[in-house]
Amino acid sequence: QVQLVESGGGLVQTGGSLRLSCEASVSIFDINTWGWYRQAPGNQRELVAEIRSGARRNSPERTNYADSAKGRFTISRDKNTVYLQMNSLKPEDSATYYCSADFRFYVESGTYYYPNRDWWGQGTQVTVSS
Repeated sequence: QVQLVESGGGLVQTGGSLRLSCEASVSIFDINTWGWYRQAPGNQRELVAEIRSGARRNSPERTNYADSAKGRFTISRDKNTVYLQMNSLKPEDSATYYCSADFRFYVESGTYYYPNRDWWGQGTQVTVSS
C-alpha cells in the first residue's frame, strides 16, 4: 500500500518559517514528479513547488515554483522524502498543503513497479497569523 504522509504544518507568525515533509511508504526507484500543492478555503488547489525528474527523458532534474513561492520556498528531496522549506511566511500562505508524487518504486522481487498514477497525501494545515 503506497502512502504519502505529510508533516510539519502548524501555526506560525508572519515572517516565520516552517519545514514540511512528505514521506513515501515505499522505497522509490525514481520519480517522474513530486510536488507540493495547497488549497485555502474557497480556493482551488494550486501548485506551490515541484521537482520534475529528467531521468526518463535524459534531461536534467528541474524545480518549478509558483510565483508566490519564488524566493521564499525551497523544495528538496532525500530518497523517499520530499521537503518544502517555507520562509518569510505571509497570512496568504495559510492553507492545507498536500504533496503529490508520480514515481516508480521497488517491489519485493527487487524490480520496480510503475502504477502510472499520482499519489496524494492527506494534507497538513499551515496557518500564518498576522
